[in-house]
Amino acid sequence: MDLRETDEQQLLRASVAAMAAKYGHDYFLEKARSGAKTSELWKEAGDNGYLGVAVPAEYGGGGAGMVELSIVAEEIAAAGCPLLLIVVSPAIAATVIATSGTVEQKERWLPRFADGSAKMSFAITEPDAGSNSHNITTTARRDPAGGWRLSGTKYYISGVDETEATLVVARLEGAQKGSARGTLRPAMFIVPTDTPGMTYQPIEMAIQSPEKQFTVFFDDAHLPDDALVGGEEAGLAALFAGLNPERITVAAYSNGLARYALRKGTEYAKDRTVWKAPIGSHQAIAHPLAKAHVEVELARMATTRAAWFYDAGDHAAAGEAANIAKYAAAEAAINAVDAAVQAHGGNGMAVEYGVGTLIGAVRTARIAPVSREMILNFIAQHTLGLPKSY
Repeated sequence: MDLRETDEQQLLRASVAAMAAKYGHDYFLEKARSGAKTSELWKEAGDNGYLGVAVPAEYGGGGAGMVELSIVAEEIAAAGCPLLLIVVSPAIAATVIATSGTVEQKERWLPRFADGSAKMSFAITEPDAGSNSHNITTTARRDPAGGWRLSGTKYYISGVDETEATLVVARLEGAQKGSARGTLRPAMFIVPTDTPGMTYQPIEMAIQSPEKQFTVFFDDAHLPDDALVGGEEAGLAALFAGLNPERITVAAYSNGLARYALRKGTEYAKDRTVWKAPIGSHQAIAHPLAKAHVEVELARMATTRAAWFYDAGDHAAAGEAANIAKYAAAEAAINAVDAAVQAHGGNGMAVEYGVGTLIGAVRTARIAPVSREMILNFIAQHTLGLPKSY
């Protein structure tokens, strides 16, 4: 593994950074406050092929991988525009369909994922299941008249109001709640958001973001046969195909936000003079920023390592590495934002300075898509060989 980026990857990073810089954090906040969407940024990223860098070339994508998609996610976030739907649509949904979808599903969706003209949300979380996906109760059953019937509730589903369809994880009828590990029969269905029987309502959040969270209800919603992704027996493999890219791109998203915060913090520390010298000359200001920089660079290396394992097809190594990267990046981002806010003093909490508005976003990455505690459980059990603790 070579940690040096190729010429193509460096060009991609520079190009995405230049595009995202035209928008910036003020653009992102204005959209959040007004209830509008970041449609212009998304469209330009799609038109330039950035959203489709990991989509197979035969479907109009860049034919690259998670390393390149992580670059895209990181650089857009580093401009102060953390687009959560990059994690949900290109990383999860597009990867699941590319690896497990039928020929028809690939032909229908992948070209539009590649150019950004289609967005798809992802629904696995439920109110009563929490981190234990084996307890999901959303159920799919065969309809005697043909197709499937989907019933249940999903919780904290991102961007349903701006996506064309939702990739829903359900339990096939006959798999009992609370059954032993390995007996869960998950299946994934592509559910258009205008499907009769599917409704959703927003969750009021403390975070400033144009991308909203929703509770989604399925009331005996009818789906055609071809809504099923990967067949009845491919559900678990199809699901895991999307979870590692999710963790990797969340790590990249966190790394980008951390870089943005550090840039703002260091710029302020260089310019702000209280007594005879800029406040950055004082170790009480300089050291937290320097420490945060070290942590962010370590998290970026961990993210590249995880993406490299995934692209190399080493999914066992990628699973551990993706969890490590997500953990490291979330912690580094929280510390970077905290150092930047503290460097600003009271101005750190003023919207004008653009750092206090990041607190909710980086704090969320410690919780989702998998909590810090569950990552530590995974490492303790699967890496260190300790007894299962949950």
